[in-house]
Amino acid sequence: MERILIIEDEVPMRMALQDYLAAEGYRVFAEADGAAGLARALEEKPDLLLLDVMLPKLDGFALCAELRRCGRELPVLMLTAKGQVEDRVTGLDAGADDYLVKPFSTRELLARVRALLRRSHRDRPAAAPLRLGEVCIDFQQQRAWRGRQELHLTAKEMAMLKLMAECPGEPVSRDRFLDVVWGYGAFPTTRTVDNHLAALRAKIEPDPNHPRWLKTVHGIGYRLERDPENTKNGVILQNRDNHPPPSGP
Repeated sequence: MERILIIEDEVPMRMALQDYLAAEGYRVFAEADGAAGLARALEEKPDLLLLDVMLPKLDGFALCAELRRCGRELPVLMLTAKGQVEDRVTGLDAGADDYLVKPFSTRELLARVRALLRRSHRDRPAAAPLRLGEVCIDFQQQRAWRGRQELHLTAKEMAMLKLMAECPGEPVSRDRFLDVVWGYGAFPTTRTVDNHLAALRAKIEPDPNHPRWLKTVHGIGYRLERDPENTKNGVILQNRDNHPPPSGP
């Protein structure tokens, strides 16, 4: 389920957007000012940002520019009452991907949301294979090996690993695991995350009681430990020689 963050200070507009996009099947969350919105965007890593320009604490132009400065490449659709060419140019120069002037039709909004998400999926690089000591995980094939012995990882375990691999070294909260891996409406508990992580450690870690790769971040969730031998410029490599994973026993 694709996740959309709305940053809009006008309550009726914010609530209408939330209700409409949620009814279309998106997972929607919102903030009412620029400072809170920026923090939420950096923490939650949504698939798309709907961003008002005139916001308290931090305007949309500055927020978008800061997102890009931090290396966040999520698509940004600016929503604003300012329709002058200069304003559109300012927004696009700040890093916005599209610009929609209020008032707008919900059909046009949805069409632009879909177009930006399609473009984002096309541009998104394939998940690189992950190497953790003797264990190699191929997210494209949804297979894993320890040496030449294939490991059985469930779809949920694969998805948890992929989520942590996308931000190695950074903590992933239990709520984010539930949101991304289980999906909105599944109603699992945070204990579900802990149980799956324990099962994953048992399959991957040499000593699950003293994990090397899948670390607990107390009070938050879990993180994937960076390995300087298998990490280059923040991207976890398959292994130092870039050999493909084994095809099986």
